Amino acid sequence: MAKYVMWGSYCEDVLTKREPHRQAHLEGLAKQKEAGILITLGPTKDATKVFGIYEAEDEKTVRQLVEADPYWQNGIWTEYSIKEWIQAF
Repeated sequence: MAKYVMWGSYCEDVLTKREPHRQAHLEGLAKQKEAGILITLGPTKDATKVFGIYEAEDEKTVRQLVEADPYWQNGIWTEYSIKEWIQAF
């Protein structure tokens, strides 16, 4: 399985706007983690960017997970990019 890095951006006033979607977002991430697809994911300290590492069959799978997330569907994440990553260490 390949590894992928996801970088994204948050909307303005993210801490307030995310609240109605946060529980569903976290539950979905927990399921991905349990399935072994999500390695890690979280915001930068200033809450402007999100960073994640996934292990999946292909980039399409990662895109489907990101776009099914309540944060993407409700405009909390405003953009994202995915790159295949080669883990050296």
